[in-house]
Amino acid sequence: MTSWPEVDGEPQGVGGVPELGKGGNTAVGEGPVTAELHAEGEQVDLSALLVTADGRVRSDDDLVFYNQPEAESGAVRHLPADATGPERVEVRPGALPADVDRVVLVGSCDPDDTSRTFSAVRDVLVRARQDGAEPVDFRPPPLLDGERAVLLMELYRRGPGWKLRAIGQGYADGLAGLATDFGIDVAEDDDGSEGEGAGVAGPEDASGPRDTTAQPPRPAQPPSAPMSLRKPPLGTVSLDKGSQATISLDKQDQELVVTATLEWDGGSDERRRRGADLDLYALFVPAHKALRGARTPGTVVKSGHKPEGRPLPATGSPAKGTAKKGKGADVVYYNQKGALKQAPHIQLDGDARVPGKETVRIVRPDQQGYVLLCAYSAVSNGFGSFRSFGAKVVVTDGRGSTVTVPLFENTKTRYWVAIALVDFTDPDGAAIRHVEAYSGRMTERRPVLHPDGAVEMNAGPVEFKRR
Repeated sequence: MTSWPEVDGEPQGVGGVPELGKGGNTAVGEGPVTAELHAEGEQVDLSALLVTADGRVRSDDDLVFYNQPEAESGAVRHLPADATGPERVEVRPGALPADVDRVVLVGSCDPDDTSRTFSAVRDVLVRARQDGAEPVDFRPPPLLDGERAVLLMELYRRGPGWKLRAIGQGYADGLAGLATDFGIDVAEDDDGSEGEGAGVAGPEDASGPRDTTAQPPRPAQPPSAPMSLRKPPLGTVSLDKGSQATISLDKQDQELVVTATLEWDGGSDERRRRGADLDLYALFVPAHKALRGARTPGTVVKSGHKPEGRPLPATGSPAKGTAKKGKGADVVYYNQKGALKQAPHIQLDGDARVPGKETVRIVRPDQQGYVLLCAYSAVSNGFGSFRSFGAKVVVTDGRGSTVTVPLFENTKTRYWVAIALVDFTDPDGAAIRHVEAYSGRMTERRPVLHPDGAVEMNAGPVEFKRR
């Protein structure tokens, strides 16, 4: 690929990739520019503001973020993190109207929790990509004075073309304070704090003499609804094979209860008569043992896997409780139902021996790392596929976000299936990933969940269910 047309005021990045220093700029071509946000630690959100030459937005439509994912018919688009890449903003400069002078990219901490600051965020990196050119990176300086938002980059007009500039300016008042500076009026919550909603500020009253000429009365205009900065619930989602969905949640929320339910109906009257006893197992890695490595959590690995990665940022002392030792011992199931008020903060509701459901409740998300949801077939010789019994996993936060993880394969004579991984290390909340990995034929060894979230089948202990 060719390099960007010109790069001013920056050192070279790792591997020769251009890296802008604060205040540095580079010209861009006419095609779409995509800015990716990379960060470690606390959750950071990416948004964009369409700004005029006087430094103000034109209306509330000029804020592009998770609640309002595009502006100007898609000339600026917000794309959430998914399997194809991290959270990003895509800008088509040629499609922007003439009164938009620049597009400002903003990183911000969770607006629902004012205790979150950039001091708990590491390795912030914005990577700008454009077809036909190498990427350009910008790493803002460390923000250690309580900043909750930062101006990252801006794409701005320069003559007939466009340039990209690195900014790195922090804001202590978060997205709400930053938006106010650009002309957005952020509504106050009931407790008087800012951050729940935003609407666009109207012009101030002009000073000077008034025109007292009689004018016909104007009809009253209803006030515009404030723009909510609170992240909406995910709604109801059913995962495709190999896909994932993320439930946004506050890791410090002591009232939050995430439930994961194994549901099955037996598949048919004949199957129900022959027996349809499935069991839910929740294998877990607590946060203080979890590693974050290069491999995507939920990846199925072969025998001999050695977990690699770095520990999660400390969020407090590990919770007290009892735990068995040995490979594959961290598990909640019918013989070890767990607990909510002490570690592992995961508890099974009971053992259903007929078609129905079994549920684990998960609390204290700050203490959770990875939770692997598996099903065991107590039917003789693993008769019938798990899919033929109608087995699926449903994960919900009880606050408007529900993710269903179905099965797609008709694998028979298998005792185990690892269905889904709930990844509490995800900075946006809890990522639910479709796994669907089966044990070997006629093998009753339990799966193993490694500290880095990798899944190894046929590696755990064998325990026969006694009726």
